Amino acid sequence: MTNVHSPKRAVRSLAAVFSLAAAISLAASAAAAQAPALPGAPASAPQDSGALRVQVQGTLTDAQKNDATLESATKSVASQLRCPVCQGLSIQDSPSELSQQMRTVVKEQLAAGKSQEQVKDYFISKYGEWILLEPQAHGFNVLIYAIPALLVVGGAIFIVFIVKKWTAAGPVAAGAEVNADDD
Repeated sequence: MTNVHSPKRAVRSLAAVFSLAAAISLAASAAAAQAPALPGAPASAPQDSGALRVQVQGTLTDAQKNDATLESATKSVASQLRCPVCQGLSIQDSPSELSQQMRTVVKEQLAAGKSQEQVKDYFISKYGEWILLEPQAHGFNVLIYAIPALLVVGGAIFIVFIVKKWTAAGPVAAGAEVNADDD
């Protein structure tokens, strides 16, 4: 027994889906028409997904912008923080717009008198400990530092054990061959 009404139901369902999509599109365009127009980015600017943004206050004076000690402290902190956009790069090495904004925030906070640890703590509070390129050695993260050292020590012990076994077996076998030749 076949259902005669199923093609009609499929067409009705499809029409309902299309009308719902059209209603959503109209509502979105009406909302966009009410929103104020934002200036467009220059064509040469890197594209930003808008997922992550950092608020830059712009409180640096000209003297602070050209201060060599402030610049070196900024580079030091920025090289320890991970870029949220680029994989495996610090915000110092990343060319993304977000990392440039983050470097500006680092510089502003250092210029305001915060220590390097306070600046890193600020970013940890915003992004979590993931933002650090080198995790802090406490809690579960100790394993990250301990396992390579344990593997090196274990490998060295294994090599010493194997070398002793080879050197101990070598003279006994050579001595047995010498005694066999004497007979």
